[in-house]
Amino acid sequence: MKSISKKLMAIVLLLSVISCNAQTEVCSETHVANSSVDCCQKQVSVKATNIKNEEKAVVANTQEKNPLQSLFDGYFSLKDALIKGDGSLAATNAGALLNTINAVKMSDLSSEQHTVWMKELNDLKEDVEHISETKDVGHQRDHFRTLSKSVYALMKASKHETPVYYQFCPMANQGKGAYWLSKDKAVKNPYYGSQMLSCGKTVETIK
Repeated sequence: MKSISKKLMAIVLLLSVISCNAQTEVCSETHVANSSVDCCQKQVSVKATNIKNEEKAVVANTQEKNPLQSLFDGYFSLKDALIKGDGSLAATNAGALLNTINAVKMSDLSSEQHTVWMKELNDLKEDVEHISETKDVGHQRDHFRTLSKSVYALMKASKHETPVYYQFCPMANQGKGAYWLSKDKAVKNPYYGSQMLSCGKTVETIK
């Protein structure tokens, strides 16, 4: 009987050890799985941070190369409103452009940009102010014509990441013709909008 009891105890002890080892393996596997998940999450977080940092670097690099980029973007937004014939939107965009002009730091400009800036600033502000103070699209387009001359001079003195197209409509300005600038090669006329949307041509590509 004692021999049988000892054998039974040995079997119970053996089963206990096997069960304990199995639990240990499960815990180890769970720990490894959790560690892998944590690792993946950290990698995703690091990649997302790197992407954001790269985007910020691109924006900073563009602004460093061309401190007038925000002004040009405001001009393009104004142009797009005039293409739509939306006087209210054009006035709003002109107001935003005026704020951008007032925020330009001359110390950030290159020597060539600074020279042109000082020459064009008064006309630039006058045209934008007139456009912002009315919703009459005809009056806005008159000042956009002269505004485009000032912006063209600044464009020529600046560096650009992508081409800018200098375009011309022979019908505008009572048949005398008028110019504008666009990021799009396809002609979309801001002086006539839907009436003669494609009237005009690209006369110069600024790079």
